[in-house]
Amino acid sequence: MSVIELLQSSDPIFVSMTIVLGLLVGSFLNVVIYRLPLMMERDWRSQCNELNGRDSAVLPTLTLSKPRSACPQCQHAISALENIPVLSYLFLGGKCRACKTPISIRYPLVEALTGLLSGIVAYHFGFGWPCVGALLLTWSLVTLTFIDVDHQLLPDSITLPLLWLGISFNLFEQFTTLETSVIGALAGYLSLWIVYQLFKVTTGKEGMGYGDFKLLAALGAWLGWSSLPAIILLSSLVGAVVGISLVLIRRHERDIPIPFGPYLALAGWIALIWGDPIQMAYLNWAGLA
Repeated sequence: MSVIELLQSSDPIFVSMTIVLGLLVGSFLNVVIYRLPLMMERDWRSQCNELNGRDSAVLPTLTLSKPRSACPQCQHAISALENIPVLSYLFLGGKCRACKTPISIRYPLVEALTGLLSGIVAYHFGFGWPCVGALLLTWSLVTLTFIDVDHQLLPDSITLPLLWLGISFNLFEQFTTLETSVIGALAGYLSLWIVYQLFKVTTGKEGMGYGDFKLLAALGAWLGWSSLPAIILLSSLVGAVVGISLVLIRRHERDIPIPFGPYLALAGWIALIWGDPIQMAYLNWAGLA
């Protein structure tokens, strides 16, 4: 029996292997979350210097693969045994092996979260192309969530390929039809763009960034236009609750913006897994079904 046949025939093995894969991918996502904004900032600075006729400073190479991961405090190069998802953090006691500087708990949490969500996706979709697409979408949403939390930024280098990838999968109707996918991309972008313009005209302030429009367009491309009302409603509800809680409990300044991308990502992932039951419940509540 081949590996593919084994994964097809045994759901427990397939889910378990996908969880392991998710843990490994989560380790790589930590690198993307940390380095991609730095790479973008370097590129912006270089472009600004070029426009102003200034020479850009020569900086060490920084890509997603170079340089090798190291402790930010003592520059101790992290070995393969120190980079095993979750387990290495536990074995090292949450500290650098060389200088004993504490390692952020977020690294193993991102790995564990990615593994858990990957397992849920594998259990829900089973072996096949829809699972492959759902995993790619899930990993992208995890990355976008943490980048937006850290930098209030949703990189085009992730959101735009994600949009086209959703349409590509739906060329073969993996999640919805091509027609509803394209309409979903258009409606997703325009719906938040209109809200943004109305808010700006009314208050004179920008209520959200263009990255949010692109992320909702990508979710519409993956899940179709019919998923958008549930995604917008759920993300707005969670965002309002969290925002009010921050203001009341942590005395968060009202003028300090709160990223909306994480709530869109969470709502989009929920719609990916439980979209049909949510839509049916909504239609029944509205008396439309």
